[in-house]
Amino acid sequence: MSATGEGFDPNRNSRAVSEVVELVSTLIRFDTSNTGDLATTKGERECAQWVADQLHQAGYVTEYVESGADGRGNVFARLEGADPSRGALMIHGHLDVVPAEASDWSVHPFSGAVRDGYVWGRGAIDMKDMVGMALAVARQFKLEGTVPPRDLVFAFLADEENGGKWGSQWLVDNRPDLFDGITEAVGEVGGFSLTVPRPDGTERRLYLVETAEKGLGWMRLRAKARAGHGSFLHEDNAVTILADAVARLGKHTFPLVLSDSVAAFLAAVAEETGLEFDPASPDIEGQLAKLGTISRIIGATLRDTANPTMLQAGYKANVIPQTAEAVVDCRVVPGRQAEFEREVDELIGPDVEREWITKLDSYETTFDGDLVEAMNNAVLAHDPRGRTVPYMLSGGTDAKAFARLGIRCFGFAPLQLPPELDFTALFHGVDERVPVEALEFGTRVLEHFLLHS
Repeated sequence: MSATGEGFDPNRNSRAVSEVVELVSTLIRFDTSNTGDLATTKGERECAQWVADQLHQAGYVTEYVESGADGRGNVFARLEGADPSRGALMIHGHLDVVPAEASDWSVHPFSGAVRDGYVWGRGAIDMKDMVGMALAVARQFKLEGTVPPRDLVFAFLADEENGGKWGSQWLVDNRPDLFDGITEAVGEVGGFSLTVPRPDGTERRLYLVETAEKGLGWMRLRAKARAGHGSFLHEDNAVTILADAVARLGKHTFPLVLSDSVAAFLAAVAEETGLEFDPASPDIEGQLAKLGTISRIIGATLRDTANPTMLQAGYKANVIPQTAEAVVDCRVVPGRQAEFEREVDELIGPDVEREWITKLDSYETTFDGDLVEAMNNAVLAHDPRGRTVPYMLSGGTDAKAFARLGIRCFGFAPLQLPPELDFTALFHGVDERVPVEALEFGTRVLEHFLLHS
């Protein structure tokens, strides 16, 4: 196929579809666990070099880059399009995964086992599924001489699970040339299906395209007081001061803020299901529960969150420590950063210091334009009763880094999921897995999308 999608048959059994399951399984077998510690994070170099080998075999010239630290491997490959005057589209995925404890799993988390209609293992949906789909389509295009409408840049990256400090953020700061000419990008977490009931008794599959994500910040709180003997009376105790502040912050409910992306999502769901969502209601989270497990993500995008995750103080049972520290995971709705920090300062009080360990901005774009139309058309070509809708991700992705370069970013890693699958629980969860049929569907959709983007 040498033309830009001419004669494309959406139902053909393509090369990419035939090899995507094996590619994903092999990717999972690379243990790329990211602990957040440079000394113990592993596997990214080996995985990146294997990806580069797969691209070389198909005929690509690749660039391998280690992003500021030994072994933090990234691979870039460009496929020239028919119209070099158009901005390039980047398809990006990260190679690292969060750690997994093998004893908790029913299969080994780095086995890449294919059984019961699923590919199992850490990274199966976060996000070696998309990496495998992108790699399969990239290989097919090069091997078959396909010329897409515009330049495509395939990027396989390190360290996303630690905020991209030694991955996308480092690359944007130190190698912006790698992104020259790129105007738009697609990556995780979007394009997956949510099946909702309709008033007439039928069902509709909504495909959630990520158009926004909350800001991410890991904040350290610190209280200091006079050290002393554990048997004495103490008016000031660093542990008590900190514990009180952490409790106030952890129990606080931030105000509801309805962003454009969330409002559009709720309007689409209401239209399809007949359900009503009243953002002014104190029970809005209860109303969202009718949507099932996706309510975990949607509910978390209605307001800021500040969840204490770590505490540290003291070194002996009978010694009052001079310092106590806590770490808080903060996720902030677009446009709320200044007000969020003001509220935090009021809650923790003047006796507790705070500092940002990591602070990444929120992001939001509109659900319109030629790229959105191409996503919608690709989904409908393979699921005529589907519908694409925007939504906000409660977490964060490498899009935060790319947005700093003015790149317009979307989450679009298409998967058609069984309605009964608790998809959101699989992110960083035990027995992470992706349906084989969803991978094959997603590969067809991604191929169609890239041929018409």
